[in-house]
Amino acid sequence: MDNIEVDILLIEDNANDAELAIMALQKNNVAKHIIHLKNGAAALDFLFGQGSYKGRNINNKPKVILLDLKMPKVSGLEVLEKLTSNELTQKIPVVVLTSSKEHPDVEKAYALGANSYIVKPVDFESFRKVVNDLGIYWLLVNQPLL
Repeated sequence: MDNIEVDILLIEDNANDAELAIMALQKNNVAKHIIHLKNGAAALDFLFGQGSYKGRNINNKPKVILLDLKMPKVSGLEVLEKLTSNELTQKIPVVVLTSSKEHPDVEKAYALGANSYIVKPVDFESFRKVVNDLGIYWLLVNQPLL
């Protein structure tokens, strides 16, 4: 548990969307190390090394976080707020990947520090392409802040 390498942390409660995203990212070898967590509470535990992730090396951070907004336990917006307000996690790029097109959600996500906001395409092929392109951009093209 201590030295888990993480390219992408996918925080998504919908099992089908998570499976499609992981398949898209692995298909073209965009990301080898993907951690999927099903809710915001688990994500916070993972990132801050608490709960069932106690003892995890919290300096081993994901290169990018793909974050759904509408989740049980702790919402995506609550997760985003905690990440961007903490020195340990505030430099990790966070891409909101959600089904919500609601303007207040978009506005709040950017106000809390999201790096990008993407509405999940409905059809499989478009969803696969968007996730693949996200992975390529954030892992291969973007120059991260270290």
